Amino acid sequence: MAKLLWMPSEQRKKEAKVTKFMDFVNKKYNLNLSSYQELYNWSIERIPEFWEAVWDFCKVKARERPEKIVDDLSKFPGAKWFTGASLNYTENVLRRKDDHPALIFYGETVKKGRMSYKDLYENVAKMAKVLRQMGVKRGDRVVGYIPNFMEGIVAMLASCSIGAIWASCGIELGPDAVIDRFNQIEPKILFTVDGYFYKGKPFDVMSNVKKVVENLPSLQKVIVIPYLKEKPEISTIPKAVFYNDLLSGEKVDNIEFEYLLADDPHIILFSSGTTGKPKCIVHSLGGTILVHFKTLCLHYDLSEKDVMLFIASPSWMVWNVQVSALATGGTLVLYDGNPFFPDYGRIWEIIQTEKVTFLGCGAGFILGCMQAGIKPKEKFNL
Repeated sequence: MAKLLWMPSEQRKKEAKVTKFMDFVNKKYNLNLSSYQELYNWSIERIPEFWEAVWDFCKVKARERPEKIVDDLSKFPGAKWFTGASLNYTENVLRRKDDHPALIFYGETVKKGRMSYKDLYENVAKMAKVLRQMGVKRGDRVVGYIPNFMEGIVAMLASCSIGAIWASCGIELGPDAVIDRFNQIEPKILFTVDGYFYKGKPFDVMSNVKKVVENLPSLQKVIVIPYLKEKPEISTIPKAVFYNDLLSGEKVDNIEFEYLLADDPHIILFSSGTTGKPKCIVHSLGGTILVHFKTLCLHYDLSEKDVMLFIASPSWMVWNVQVSALATGGTLVLYDGNPFFPDYGRIWEIIQTEKVTFLGCGAGFILGCMQAGIKPKEKFNL
């Protein structure tokens, strides 16, 4: 007979966001749903009402609410969602401007960093102003060839605040793989670094960056974030400037948000490239915000009390989900490098130190821990 591993307490069930959402739905639509299965059935039978409830319950910020949730459910693909809505991704994510920790960064055992919501907002505001001054406007593509670090999140949020479309690749990808992806979308700005660390070893990538830049004729500026060295040599990289120099100007108090339609493109992800060149997968602004918020709220049950760690590369869609997780008001722990360096307990050690409440990871991480015989609860205070 199967053994029940875990059951939430009655208190936890009562306080869960999905329970509060069910109460919200019952009140809003005069229903009497009393179980998850009933809520699920209603969500797929009454699709427009469900997404309207998600919009309201998750408190989506918008200059204008949608006039209609969906025009024609029989059209797939082709249905128009959230017609008339006008909103901005970064405004929805950066809801705090206080001293609460927003980002905690671990670059294996080599690098560390922290950033409050106040600092994050100020950095995004500065970078958004810089990008505007560089001529970036609504619909332009801004890309990152970056590690999973704080500056990458600043770059994405700044780009999206002015209506630019974001795409990223992990710095571990070779230059040809990056060119195959970015060449299709003709980016105007590239954020990148001089190198990265993996298994404790430094890897200089300036030759890779040079090749990428030389094969992207649409680029107008390359913004280099020093990571391996304090002041790397960037004279060989065309149109390159230092990230820190751009942020050294006077303080910018407020972000000037550009409002887009829900159907407008927001981020571009890429297929794996196993059947020819990677295909561009364009995600709409409204779809991204609503699906991410539903996931973070109803499935992950996250709030401002949580400390979240996702093991994710900027090449993976989960990287974008973790950025959206800042909308919960909780703290996001970023890890860059090999999750098993210097040993298989590294991530669990960080979870213990930072009191992480939510771990997002792929099956490979779980399998690696199992094969190494790691039993986290026996060695770490979780």
